Amino acid sequence: MTTTTTPSPVRPRSAAATTVRLGVSRIGYETRLYFRSPDTLFFTFFFPFIMLGIFTAAFSAAGNIGTNPDGTGGVSVGAYYLPGMLAAGMLLSGVQNLAVDIAGEKSDGTLKRLGGTPLSPLSYFMGKIGQVFVTAILQAGLLLLVARVLLNIELPSDPEKWATFAWVFLFGVITSAFLGIALASVPRSGKSATAVVIPVVLVLQFISGVYLQFTALPEWMQNLASVFPLKWMAQGMRSVFLPDSFAAAEQTGSWDLIWVAGALGVWLVVGLVVSRATFRWIRRDA
Repeated sequence: MTTTTTPSPVRPRSAAATTVRLGVSRIGYETRLYFRSPDTLFFTFFFPFIMLGIFTAAFSAAGNIGTNPDGTGGVSVGAYYLPGMLAAGMLLSGVQNLAVDIAGEKSDGTLKRLGGTPLSPLSYFMGKIGQVFVTAILQAGLLLLVARVLLNIELPSDPEKWATFAWVFLFGVITSAFLGIALASVPRSGKSATAVVIPVVLVLQFISGVYLQFTALPEWMQNLASVFPLKWMAQGMRSVFLPDSFAAAEQTGSWDLIWVAGALGVWLVVGLVVSRATFRWIRRDA
């Protein structure tokens, strides 16, 4: 007597599982593509390293920044600019990288082709944002390593400081990624994307306390910069890597970490809403 077994029916993969699987797969693809693009690497990944090196070499001869009247104390030039370079790296990895990249994909027909595949917008977003996270973490880690090993910059030893670094970094990267996706809808073509995006990012860096002492700027410029997220990202990073005495040089005389969290949270929501509302596989005017 023989027995027969009925094969179990193959359960179809759920839509959510498929979305996540495709999204994770896109993260690896997008990351590989990122590191194969020399111009992207130069203007987003390595740019903070270059600027930190330039400022350190150019101004170190003037001595420490924030010294006491007797010449003691303060921090080195490299230590002073490190928080700003970390904040700029987050902005470049998210806003500049994604805005230029997605605008180019719209222009060359990549998005149109992807729209005809099983890839959903959510999986596409997961790939882009995941790539930003991977590259931003690598960039920040290497920047801290260079700061400690090559520039001899003392890093915080207080766990609370590193906890602040973690949430400011997390908020900053996610916010920058969503704003990059949203900004990608502005350029009319891939060729014009860099002309539209890079000046915006560069101006924000100059008015947000990345390259210049924030309180040395005119009050109207400080107020303008306070509207945008980079100012708060840089301020949050300064609270981690600079002595507490430097808080007196902030706009309100304190680190205002609650305002940092609030501002980044608002911009995260704005970026999410605008990016989802404006994203299309095919341009409306195509």
